Amino acid sequence: MISKNQIKYIRQLELKKYRRRENVFVAEGPKVVGDLLRRYQPIAVYATSEWRQETGDRSLVTEISDDELRRISFLQHPQQVLALFPIPTINYPLSIIHSTLSLALDGIQDPGNLGTIIRIADWFGIGTIYCSEDTADAYNPKVVQATMGSIAHVNIVYTDLLKLFDSLPPSYPVYGTLLDGEDIYQQPLSNEGIIVMGNEGNGISEAIRQRVNRRLLIPCFRKGDTAESLNVAIATAITCSEFKRRQ
Repeated sequence: MISKNQIKYIRQLELKKYRRRENVFVAEGPKVVGDLLRRYQPIAVYATSEWRQETGDRSLVTEISDDELRRISFLQHPQQVLALFPIPTINYPLSIIHSTLSLALDGIQDPGNLGTIIRIADWFGIGTIYCSEDTADAYNPKVVQATMGSIAHVNIVYTDLLKLFDSLPPSYPVYGTLLDGEDIYQQPLSNEGIIVMGNEGNGISEAIRQRVNRRLLIPCFRKGDTAESLNVAIATAITCSEFKRRQ
């Protein structure tokens, strides 16, 4: 059983201002909720009897009907369970940045793209994504769902990218995919560094572009009339795959 106040509270969490005020985000479905439960302590779990029977979980679970789940769900087709989790606070020291390969997202706006990029980072073993402040909120329900549970495995850090890059040694590898870059398949790629991916329409912003010291191009293999560019999530997958292939 779920109260009207609880329904109202959960529905408000669709909006970023309420998520930030409460420091809470929504996850849905057995896969996403299951992965998050293995890493984070939930604030609340609302589930149907079917989910409880399958998992045997009784802790912090409020059993609700399918109709009640539809009233609180953000999905077109609700999936047995919805849970509330605290938004994690993550601050990584520069020593960790220096020893790993990570992603930086400069103004990614589409929730689907952001969720897919988080999933890609998880697949290729990239543990941290640095997001500009104008990048879409990773804890938007649409983003969380698009990650298919990978948000539980990747650290998302919102920060001033300019300050981050300016704090790094001048020689530290900052990669970016640019139309005036060099063929990624012909360039040396390191085991550490930051790979910058830019906005869907405008690419990497001019200020961030000036901090990129390793310019890469994903070449087009078709001549003549062809697509103008790649979707940013697809470009991220290709880039990460080539880095990991070299390793």
